[in-house]
Amino acid sequence: MSHTFANVVLHVIFSTKDRRPLIDDALRPQLFEYMGGIARNEFGKALVIGGSGNHVHGLLSLNTDIAIGQAMSKLKSLSSGWVHRTFSHAADFAWQSGYGAFSVSASRLHEVERYIARQEEHHKTVSFEEEFQKFLVRHGVKFDPAKIWD
Repeated sequence: MSHTFANVVLHVIFSTKDRRPLIDDALRPQLFEYMGGIARNEFGKALVIGGSGNHVHGLLSLNTDIAIGQAMSKLKSLSSGWVHRTFSHAADFAWQSGYGAFSVSASRLHEVERYIARQEEHHKTVSFEEEFQKFLVRHGVKFDPAKIWD
């Protein structure tokens, strides 16, 4: 076969450093739009990016020539640098070092898009910490609850 074909879609989740509420209402829409541009320019595309004050969800389609870790490194480092250059009040903005990445089947894309789009409403009743641990359990990822936030 002379061509490469793939449909690699991931639901990625990561928080601000120490899960601090650093993504305020003024920053949020601009940050998510900028992150979509990073995805297009660096590794694929963002189908949707959303989140709340202390974390981000992204539904990302990756090109075939990039590893998940490379894509996440680009997304986080380039967006953090942009925040520092663009918002003088956000000098202490930083992302956590880790992330979650979960595969999404084509049949569930719309469901995940809706979930991400409703993050602010969702987090009125569920904390990020609870949500993330539920994702790990649902996807069969082993973790130590005492060390997950180290």
